[in-house]
Amino acid sequence: MTRKPSFALHALAAALALPTAVLVAQPVSGPFTVTETGRSFASLQEAINAVGNTRATIRIQPGTYRQCAVQEQGVIVYEAATPGAVTLEGRACEGKAALVLRGTGAEIRGLTFSGINVADGNGAGIRLEAGALNVAFARFQNSQQGILSAADPSIRVFITRSTFSGLGTCENDAGCAHSVYIGDIGSLTVRESRFERGTGGHYLKARAAEVAIEGNSFDDSGGRTTNYMIDLPAGARGRVTDNWFIQGRDKENYSAFIALGAEEVLHPSDGLRIENNEARFVPGLQRQSAFLADWTGERVMMQGNRLASGIKQYERR
Repeated sequence: MTRKPSFALHALAAALALPTAVLVAQPVSGPFTVTETGRSFASLQEAINAVGNTRATIRIQPGTYRQCAVQEQGVIVYEAATPGAVTLEGRACEGKAALVLRGTGAEIRGLTFSGINVADGNGAGIRLEAGALNVAFARFQNSQQGILSAADPSIRVFITRSTFSGLGTCENDAGCAHSVYIGDIGSLTVRESRFERGTGGHYLKARAAEVAIEGNSFDDSGGRTTNYMIDLPAGARGRVTDNWFIQGRDKENYSAFIALGAEEVLHPSDGLRIENNEARFVPGLQRQSAFLADWTGERVMMQGNRLASGIKQYERR
């Protein structure tokens, strides 16, 4: 007597008969989705690799991920599906950063970078080595550095509505790390962002040829062993306008709020505008400081700044 094949055997035979391409094409489930293709991946690096040298958005589901990744090419938007609910924590690729960027361009939307520390003291949320960078609604916290960039005149950096908290250190042989440390690039824009609770170094250090630093708050009231609020050590043109500054008690250097040309001067500063800012000390603190300490001696436009008692508007160094 011949028995009929069971249903299970029929199903197995049908599956084995499917073309290989059909079997491989099934989507991989994971929190990192390339929106243009709908494919999802278990790791951020896999999603970046899938983008290759194209333009794409990687949407990240809420969660805390102990992952890091390197972008070698293409233009990628890294977007939190729920802004503020995605954190890259505690991992640095190449001993550098949670995100190492050297593609054509990148944009960060709504991500948090936390707890990035490496042996040389320069652990960052983002290490920008090439390409343009836009950052919006992001948070950088409790790391050695928030954003660190290479020196490349073709680089443009734009930061808006982001927070830098608990960053900076001078406790390493490589020199100080800062909340934001931008190399000799073409231009830097920082708008409507908050710098607070620094743990060493400067809040914003930039060697960019041109800067637009507008509408930010630099709150040093909870800082410790910090230095300048803004350091433009190579000189710069542009504007520093409509910012709010408060200097705290625990300072490594409280001699100035803003420093201009304190190191090798690479760029002209003639016409730099520092206007309509407000600066003060924490309540009860009495000391002397300069709002702008200038090593260049070039023509700087200063007007409309509201400064507390003890803060001298301009000091030539």
